[in-house]
Order: sequence, then C-alpha cells, then structure tokens
Amino acid sequence: MDLQNICFHAIEIIKVTGVYISSESQSFDKNKVESKGLHDFVSFVDKTAEKQLIEGLKHLVPNVAFIAEENTVKTVDSQYKWIIDPLDGTTNFIHGLAPYAISVALMDGSEIILGIVHEISRNETFYSWKAGKAFLNDKEICVTNTSKVKDSLIATGFPYYDYECMPQFLNSLDYFMRNSHGLRRLGSAATDLAYVACGRFDAFYEYSLSPWDVAAGAFIVQQAGGKVCDFKGGDNYIFGKEIIATNANIYDEFLDKVKSIMI
Repeated sequence: MDLQNICFHAIEIIKVTGVYISSESQSFDKNKVESKGLHDFVSFVDKTAEKQLIEGLKHLVPNVAFIAEENTVKTVDSQYKWIIDPLDGTTNFIHGLAPYAISVALMDGSEIILGIVHEISRNETFYSWKAGKAFLNDKEICVTNTSKVKDSLIATGFPYYDYECMPQFLNSLDYFMRNSHGLRRLGSAATDLAYVACGRFDAFYEYSLSPWDVAAGAFIVQQAGGKVCDFKGGDNYIFGKEIIATNANIYDEFLDKVKSIMI
C-alpha cells in the first residue's frame, strides 16, 4: 500500500471539503444548529462535510470502513478504517471563531498509519504517514526541545458534558497556571495536537474525547518526534477518552504530574 500517495490524494479531498466549510462560515445561521446532547452541537455543515469526505475517501482504500462522528455512513467491519471528524471545533464554527479543523486518520487493525489535520481558518494542513516524516503545508515539522514543564506552553480543553473529573481537572489547571508559561484552550483538540507536532505548544492534555478528535493529531505528534499516552502512561488514548501529548523531553515530568492530579 502506497501510503504517501494515499495521503496526498486524501489531502486533496479534505481541502475541497475545507473550502466548502469555509464558504458556509460566511453566512452560517446559528439558528440551524442541532443539539446532540448537553453542549454537543451539530449542523448541516458537519453532516454535509462528512458525506463529502466519505464519498471521496472510500475510493482510496479497498473495502475500507468508517468511524465518523456524525454517523452518516453505516459502520462495517474491515481491517482498514478511516476515522473522521468533519468539523472539529463545531462550537467555534457556529460562533464565528477559529480554529476549527477536519481530522482524518487511517487505521490498519489497531494501528494508525496515516493522519491529516486541516485547520481551515489558517489553511494549514498537518500530515504524516507510517514510515514518513511529519509536515505542515509541505514543510517538515518537529516538536519542541523544551526540557522543563516550567518553560512550557500547554494546551488543554474543557469538557462539554462529562464533569465527573472536574475537581481534579481544576486542580491541574491551578498547578499548570502556576508552573508553566501558561495554558491555552483553543476549542479544537485536533488543532491542539497539530500545534504540539509543529512546536507551537509543548504539551496537550484533555479528557472526555472521542477517537475522531485525537486519532490523526496523536499520530502526527508521534511522527514529529513527540510522545502520546493516556493519563496512566498507557496506549489507550484513541478509544480511552483521555490523552497526553508532549515533546520527548518533558514527557516523564508532565505525565507524572497529570497522573498524580487526575488519577
């Protein structure tokens, strides 16, 4: 399987959908938003974008299945699966704020082998494939070499509906506010991970996430020289609803602190 070729063709498909989302942002009506649950929104833009992506991507890999946020395609079992978030950062989008992104990953069995995050407002495409390097708009990227958490800029996200761990999470915010260069909350986990991969952030952590939020970005971070895990230091970060992503230098220190506060 020529993953590099598949990646470049997937990027073309994703960019076309990005243009559609960008054009819809110019006249989007917030009154057309649907609610899937507490603070969990979807619009016709999400659904249409997902259908566009599925229609294009299904031709790139034979007998491929889909794990897609808006469930616009029937899920079937297959060795290969595209994991798709057609609009990561929907709340940002409906309020006219950046960033919001398309996130697409290809899974072979239980292994991610390709990842693409296209941040629409800045027209930035982050991508990588197995045995390849990590790129942003054709330029190779890598994580930072920051060696201490105290010198790091950290990204996180706030839960939308799962508040069970809020006391611990608020304690973590307090710690990192006092012991880092600062915290940022952009509203798009896929973008946060892409920014770790290219060195804009040194670390990212969040809980109550879904596979389509993190699969592509986590893979790109690793391809860019970073490390990714769940809050226990394990590898259940795609389906385990919690993730840590850092550069290689602060990984142990950052993991120890998140683990001590959140677990």
